[in-house]
Amino acid sequence: MNKLKSAVLYEYLTKTRAMGIFYLIQYLITALIFSIVAICTNGNEIGSNALEFSSVVFVSVIGVLGYKEDFKALLQNGYTRKYIFWSTVCMFTLLAGTMALIDTIIGNSLHYFNDNYFTLYGSLYGYGNVFTNWLWLTALYLMFCSLFYLAVLVINRVGKTVSLLIGVGISGIILLVTALFRFVFTDEIVSKAAELTMKAMGFMSDGTTNFFFPILSFLVIGAIFGIGSYTVIRRTELK
Repeated sequence: MNKLKSAVLYEYLTKTRAMGIFYLIQYLITALIFSIVAICTNGNEIGSNALEFSSVVFVSVIGVLGYKEDFKALLQNGYTRKYIFWSTVCMFTLLAGTMALIDTIIGNSLHYFNDNYFTLYGSLYGYGNVFTNWLWLTALYLMFCSLFYLAVLVINRVGKTVSLLIGVGISGIILLVTALFRFVFTDEIVSKAAELTMKAMGFMSDGTTNFFFPILSFLVIGAIFGIGSYTVIRRTELK
C-alpha cells in the first residue's frame, strides 16, 4: 500500500505544476476577455462560456503524459506494470476530482455574479446541486483521461502507422453507423436509440432528470477504457 501511495503521489505531484500553469493562463485570458467584452458592451454580455471544455483538453493531454512521462520512470524504480496501472488510475481520479472542484467553484461563482455566463454542467442540468456538478465533472474528466491513456498505449504497442489505420477504421465505423441511423433504420429504432441516449445523460422520458445516470455512464465508459488499457499495458514493450 505504501508503495502504491508513493507512486500515486509521484505521478500527481508531477502534474500539479502543469495544472497550476494551465489555470493561471486560462483565467488570465478569461479575465482579459471579460474586461474587453464588458467595455465594449457596457457589461451586458460575457465573452466566454463553458470553460470546462479547456479542462477536458488538458486532462486529455494528461492522459497521454500519464504514460509518456511516468511509465518508464516507475518501471525503472522497481514498480510492476500492475502497480503502475493502478497508480495511474488513482492519479487520474485525484487529478480529475481536483480540477472538477476548481471548475465547479469558479464556474458557479462566475454564473452567480453574471447570469450570462453558463457552465457546461449548468447549461444541461441547471445550478441547483453543486455536489452533483462536481461528481459529473469528475467522471467526465476521468473518462477522457482513460480514453487518451488507452490511445497512447495502443499507439506505443502497435506503432503510429497501424494506429492511424485503426483511427481511420473507427472513423469509418462511426460514419457507417451514422448513415445507418439516418437512412436505413426505422424511425422506431432511431427513436429508441435517442431515448436510450437521453436516459444515459439523465433526461427521463417523463420529463424528470436523474443526475446520477450520466455520472454512472461516464464511469462505465471510463472503466471500459481502463480495462482496455490494462490489457494493453500487460503486453506492451517499452520503446
